Amino acid sequence: MVKHSRLCGRAIVAYLQSKGFPEVALHFVRDPQTRFRLALACGNIEAAMESAFSLEQQQGLDGKARDVWGELGSEALRQGNHQVVEMSYQRKKDFDRLSFLYMLTGDSEKLRKMLKISNMRNDIMGRYHNALLLGDAAERVAVLEASGNLPLAYISANLHGLVDVAERIKVAIETQEGSVEGLMDKVPVGTKKGGRLLQPPTPIIRGGNWPTLEIKKTTLEDLSAADAGDEYEEEEAAPVADTAGAAVWEDDFAAGDADADGGLGGAADDFDMGDDDDMGWGDDLDDLGDDFGDDTPKAAPVDEMAGLNEISDDAGFQMPAAGRPPAGCWAANSSHAADHLAAGGASSAMQLLHRQIAASDFSVLKGSMLGCYLGSTVSLPGIPGSGSIVVPLMRNDASGHPGNDSLPRTSLNLRTLVAGIRQGYRFFQTGKFNDAKNAFTEVMAQIPLTAAENKNEASEMKEMLGICREYITAIRIKAAMAEAGADPVRSTEVAALFTHCDLQPVHKLLALRSAMGTSFKHKNYIVAASFARRLLELPDMRSAKNADLRMKATKVLQKSEQMARNEHTLNYNENAAFVIDCKDFVPIYTGEESVKCSYSGSSYKGSEMKGHVDLTDGFCTIGVETIGLVTGK
Repeated sequence: MVKHSRLCGRAIVAYLQSKGFPEVALHFVRDPQTRFRLALACGNIEAAMESAFSLEQQQGLDGKARDVWGELGSEALRQGNHQVVEMSYQRKKDFDRLSFLYMLTGDSEKLRKMLKISNMRNDIMGRYHNALLLGDAAERVAVLEASGNLPLAYISANLHGLVDVAERIKVAIETQEGSVEGLMDKVPVGTKKGGRLLQPPTPIIRGGNWPTLEIKKTTLEDLSAADAGDEYEEEEAAPVADTAGAAVWEDDFAAGDADADGGLGGAADDFDMGDDDDMGWGDDLDDLGDDFGDDTPKAAPVDEMAGLNEISDDAGFQMPAAGRPPAGCWAANSSHAADHLAAGGASSAMQLLHRQIAASDFSVLKGSMLGCYLGSTVSLPGIPGSGSIVVPLMRNDASGHPGNDSLPRTSLNLRTLVAGIRQGYRFFQTGKFNDAKNAFTEVMAQIPLTAAENKNEASEMKEMLGICREYITAIRIKAAMAEAGADPVRSTEVAALFTHCDLQPVHKLLALRSAMGTSFKHKNYIVAASFARRLLELPDMRSAKNADLRMKATKVLQKSEQMARNEHTLNYNENAAFVIDCKDFVPIYTGEESVKCSYSGSSYKGSEMKGHVDLTDGFCTIGVETIGLVTGK
């Protein structure tokens, strides 16, 4: 049955197509109309084109034949076969689509031929459209003039600098007792509402057919090719046997027969119908026995060929599977909020920040979040008339494209954080405490959205987080010192706590000098002596520029050791371990109840601040136990 392409009944053909095997049904069908439908269903453009030629010879170029070429052109356009599309439009005489196809493929020469054809057909609109697609202003003016639109032709000629043509049209208008005065005033040139030059882009690359994947021939196609070779050899052998010189060709003819037999034998070996390999047909073919049983009751007549009119999109030729978009890879490969933001997943990024560091107020992070999204891609402008190309930027493509393991390159990195820390240092050194606080707060908001490249960068980022916390706390304590200037007890306590912030040595020197002066001024000599000793132990005190401060500290220490008393009772014990309450600025000694921010590490005495936003970073919730800062993928 397979070898001779004999199949009884159209029901089996419809059955094969409905089961997703139109290419198998195509092997058995000889009717051109049915073959055409099946060829389109399996994407076989060559077989569909052969059937279309057969139908054209049978029916002529009437309406049905043109519809066949239109369907073939649509399928060829879907596959990117521009040559077949061009031929289909030519056979259908669809001149508008043909002109547009030439414009898209950049074939200006054929587009100019279409202009000549439109002129021969006296198609005014066709001429104008082709002239518009070619950017031929002179031809457009000629079309307007030929169609009797002399005012439009005059305006168009003037706008495109065709002075001689404009003068000739002006004479023609005046001859017909018209006037050109005021015509150009109706055209708002030079304004936003004015006209623009309609010029198609110059074709740089003239497109050919789309590249397609090579699909291995099925067993049926291999068998058909072998059968065709057999028939050809038999037709050649018949006249040779009747000639007088048959003996001369006997050896060659026998060799040809041997080759033909070998070819058929090879095809038979390839077409294995044994039980070991059922070619994936077992389930469907087993069901055919029930359809042809004698006990089956007769059903109402059904249009068995109705299914052939529906072209299956999933059979035959298939376009290559689309690759995974970079944004999908970024979100799937990483648990870092910055990577989700780069992929456009703001919701998932905020959920990650909420789970990891208990972030709740994202208004502080808005600028950094937008930077992550906008900095992960670059927009590459294309040729005039086309849109820009968005190119994703990746941080792990140094040794080649990472494929599905790609990760985005964000706008924030370790160098950005280091620059912000250094700027905060400069502001703190010069006494610009508000600017310093803003700088450290910005760095603290950028750290959760910065992805570390390795463990060393992750450690540095966590160290920077501690630096920002200490400096922001120190600046807030400095403001509290100014508010408590009239209270000797409170001012001394706050000044003492100021010295316990982990600052740089040069800044620690300034804190100790301030605390020593405040304590000595309010006659709290015990803590004044302690600050003086700590000040003299700093390495920077040995330099010549700090000679005066070293002398003053020595005198304060001597005087304090002589007095050896505190004038006031202070809530401060330098010998006991404690952390600073970042709200009331009091010591929290070991064993006392406190709550902590899982991101900044700021501590608060008691449980009053639990559930509130951290006063140090400004966007995380206090008292929520989380995994903490995530620095990488």
